[in-house]
Amino acid sequence: MCRILLAEDNDGLREVMADFLSDNGFTVDAFADGMSAWDAFCENHYRLVLLDVMMPKMNGFDVCRRIRAKEDVPILFLTARVQEEDQLLGYSLGADEYIVKPFSLPVLVAKCRAILERTVGRTMAAEVFTAEGLSVNFVTCKANVDGKDVDLQDLDYRLLRYFIANRGRVLTREQILDRIWGLDYEGSDRVVDTHIKKLRKALGRYGRFIETVIKEGYRFVP
Repeated sequence: MCRILLAEDNDGLREVMADFLSDNGFTVDAFADGMSAWDAFCENHYRLVLLDVMMPKMNGFDVCRRIRAKEDVPILFLTARVQEEDQLLGYSLGADEYIVKPFSLPVLVAKCRAILERTVGRTMAAEVFTAEGLSVNFVTCKANVDGKDVDLQDLDYRLLRYFIANRGRVLTREQILDRIWGLDYEGSDRVVDTHIKKLRKALGRYGRFIETVIKEGYRFVP
């Protein structure tokens, strides 16, 4: 099933949407505020994100901004705000589509399916990575090195996904900390070095894909 993240602060609407989407073949994780939705996104893998704009704790635009800094999952905004500047802001942050309240539930399902079909290429590219004898499936959380399964932690998969999404680009320790450990992390940035050392060891000869760029950070070059 396709797993969706839904963030909507109206209890009645959220429940109706979640039930209707579930009845139409989707698995839905629903939350009433932006911060809870963001926390869930950091812990799970979603094929599509539905965001209300006006929410407590963190609004939809801020959630979208954080998601886009992390990965390229399709995002659909649910909003009663029809002003052009709001829609332009959403698109500038990387939203794929808007649907204006009140809306028809069958139309919502149709839009979700259309977005998933339209973005299937980029979604599949983010779900499975292969290079030489290394294969990583981010949906099933399974990694294989030269025909043998490798036991990786959830943080390993998140780190690999971030490297792969930015392959060839130098990522500083600060950038990696913000994306993987979170903006609120207060420990030493050397935790990045320690974990990358462990990840390289787990990947065997393919650990060389993670290059150290002296005085700058790390770069993923398969």
